Amino acid sequence: MKDAIAVSVKMTFPPKHEPHNFREQQIMPRQPVNKLHAEQTIDQVFLLGGKQLRSNRQGNLYLQFRLSDRSGSLEARMWNASEAKAAQFADGDYVQVKGTTQLFQGAIQLIAKSMEKVSSESVNESDFRVLPAEVIDGLRTNLSKRFDRLEDADLRELARTYLEDTSFMDKFTRAPAGIKNHHAYHGGLLQHVATLCDLIDRVADTYPQLDRELMLLGALLHDSGKVDELGYDRDLHYTDQGQLLGHIVIGLSLLDKKLSELSLFPKTRAMELKHLLVSHHGSLDAGSPQVPMTREALVLHRLDELDARLHQFDQVIRGDNNPDSCWTPFYPNLGRKLFKGSGGQ
Repeated sequence: MKDAIAVSVKMTFPPKHEPHNFREQQIMPRQPVNKLHAEQTIDQVFLLGGKQLRSNRQGNLYLQFRLSDRSGSLEARMWNASEAKAAQFADGDYVQVKGTTQLFQGAIQLIAKSMEKVSSESVNESDFRVLPAEVIDGLRTNLSKRFDRLEDADLRELARTYLEDTSFMDKFTRAPAGIKNHHAYHGGLLQHVATLCDLIDRVADTYPQLDRELMLLGALLHDSGKVDELGYDRDLHYTDQGQLLGHIVIGLSLLDKKLSELSLFPKTRAMELKHLLVSHHGSLDAGSPQVPMTREALVLHRLDELDARLHQFDQVIRGDNNPDSCWTPFYPNLGRKLFKGSGGQ
């Protein structure tokens, strides 16, 4: 009888290898957002953003949000939501999402069946940071060295008031350059400025009539107001100050404050530099208080636009979830779809 009981109990246990397989499934590498495809079952961690509780035509509530990692982002929905469920999450949270992907209007979106907040301590944040900390540190160091080499003593001292301002640089190295369109990630503003300085050096080599060092200062300062226009401690968003004033006004105010620390800074030089800031969007329709009216302002605007737009093209192509097509979907922000190359490469 004892033997029969023992056999019965033994047979109720699962085979020894099953728990091992379960653990292997738990540590399988996550799939980057830009590799997801339609009709795929998902169960992994994302960074949450853009959360909105909405109602459909029947008055039923649903959650609309954005899920992202370092490779890109996709839109998501959770049907039959509630205010209590929405209150469990905030933009910038890490969330474990279970659901299914589908193709909607040419883009991949995710229909979430469940979503739970997870601790940042349990997440490998390198999966969600486009720029590693060491890359940001390197960009900051190289930027400081570049401006220390300026021959114009006035511009060099002005640059130092920014680069040696610990509070400003802490924000400057963390801020994105935008919310969606380009360099929309932590450290994006620093990377954008560093690239813009490289472009200015190359153009100035070709056009010696340009004031290279004035343009370099313009590159450093043109988006400086974004450190306060944008919020980036959690998810990326516009601050109240950013909505009401915009980064050009904020940047000009900051420049006036820095110039007040340099009482002997030439007034004409200051005016030329301010013109670079107020005209760098290129037109009144694009948000510039003034159009470019110096050669340096024209070049800064064009190079700023080039870097932003090229980065946006790259982002759209890398983030496209349809590898079988050599074209991306139509993007309203760009007013076009993009050719990815033969075979979708």
